[in-house]
Amino acid sequence: MTKETEIVCAPEQHEDLSVLIKLAASSLNLQPQRISALKIIKRSIDARGRKVVYRMQVKVFIDESHQAEHYTVNYPNVNDAKPVIIVGAGPAGLFAALQCIELGIKPVIIERGKDVKQRRRDLANINKEGLINPESNYCFGEGGAGTYSDGKLYTRSTKRGDVNQVLKVFVAHGATEDILIDARPHIGTNKLPQIIAAMRETILNAGGEIHFDKKVTGLQVSFNKIKGVELASGQKINADAVILATGHSARDVFEMLHRQNILIEAKPFALGVRIEHPQEIIDRAQYHCEYRGPHLPPSYYSLVEQVDERGVFSFCMCPGGIIAPCATAANEIVVNGWSPSKRNNPYANSGTVVQVNFEDVQGDNADPFKMLRFQQQIEQAAFAAGGDNLVAPAQRMVDFVEGRLSGDLPENSYLPGTKSVQLKEVLPSWINRRLQKALPAFGKKMKGYYTNEAILVGVESRTSSPVKIPRDKETMQHPQIAGLYPCGEGAGYAGGIISAAIDGINCALAASTIVQ
Repeated sequence: MTKETEIVCAPEQHEDLSVLIKLAASSLNLQPQRISALKIIKRSIDARGRKVVYRMQVKVFIDESHQAEHYTVNYPNVNDAKPVIIVGAGPAGLFAALQCIELGIKPVIIERGKDVKQRRRDLANINKEGLINPESNYCFGEGGAGTYSDGKLYTRSTKRGDVNQVLKVFVAHGATEDILIDARPHIGTNKLPQIIAAMRETILNAGGEIHFDKKVTGLQVSFNKIKGVELASGQKINADAVILATGHSARDVFEMLHRQNILIEAKPFALGVRIEHPQEIIDRAQYHCEYRGPHLPPSYYSLVEQVDERGVFSFCMCPGGIIAPCATAANEIVVNGWSPSKRNNPYANSGTVVQVNFEDVQGDNADPFKMLRFQQQIEQAAFAAGGDNLVAPAQRMVDFVEGRLSGDLPENSYLPGTKSVQLKEVLPSWINRRLQKALPAFGKKMKGYYTNEAILVGVESRTSSPVKIPRDKETMQHPQIAGLYPCGEGAGYAGGIISAAIDGINCALAASTIVQ
């Protein structure tokens, strides 16, 4: 017999199985010895009261044994099966490939960047030398932008597909089972590369193909149907379906589609800064204590404020994290954040951004590159303000709100370095003004947030794609090109690892109808 119940425990008790069994027994009015096993289904931290507690939904096995669940999948061999070309090896592309294999279709992944191991050298060059490889960086390469950007797995996209299916695939490839139960699951940038590499091996062992350092420069189209892709080398690869999962920063892909008269559209996005606090400030505010202690993780926050009829909100919050340089071309500054699995760095950072709508940007709304060009202009302005070697423009929080140049900047995690500037020189006035109003309001919601110990680093501009590649809602194909499946963040249909993975799965299911 099994029963489910909720138990509540102190932080120092949450990993003590004997205590959890006693609490479950009390909740169910049972003798503890009748419980043969206990499985945590969901786990979250509740910091709403004066004392912080863990809340757990548990399945209790009463007078019966419990077999541990296994998450391995027996994939068929698809070496000789019909192919689907997948452009991009981010979460959308990788999960599309795995789904293709389950359906008996051969995935052929084409990735412009390098594998996760080779990619590390290019990231080191970015941080140490300020040198950007436009084909291998924080955005491009095996695993996509998410590989070296924290591995956060929290999503609200539960209606698009089975989130648990995605999480179980990660567990099958080396992630801890904690991601199946935590309210805000997280893998960590230090662990995700090994998991991505394991997924690659699964695809290759099943007969799929992965081609690194190969750049798609054209689509083969005949009578409005996909026939394959053309690479920069001139090589052509044929297939009846192409899943285009190139990520939100592949600007040359948008140019390629436009050049081939394939419809793309401008899309709103969000723009702002990355804000970093000492982690202890966030912990004190969220846990209501001076010292977090060893039994609670570094705390996170989520903040939103309406200012002048526009949303200002925190985005991609990284407890115990690091701010990273994420530009994909020279003369640009783009920042993002990531955390290791233990989230044990002394800083907490989060994107804090303002929604950018069509009416905010000059130009014709019919111009598909209207929002992208605006995004580029801001990134180039940030580079000019910061200087060479990817030094980023920055300002203390209170100084920013009060319009004062910071005399110095606090220690921070951004390795290429920061330069004190007036961020109003970089940000459009209407974004600058809304941030100036929002930050003190955030401070009223979260004690200690509004402080000159916090630093604003510019600019956070790659929150989502500024271009949308349209597709039919039912078939998921481009409305002009049969067999072309725009997919994931780069096409405008996802916003994070999980939603991108789900979209990849859905595109593979759709593509199977014309391939099999």
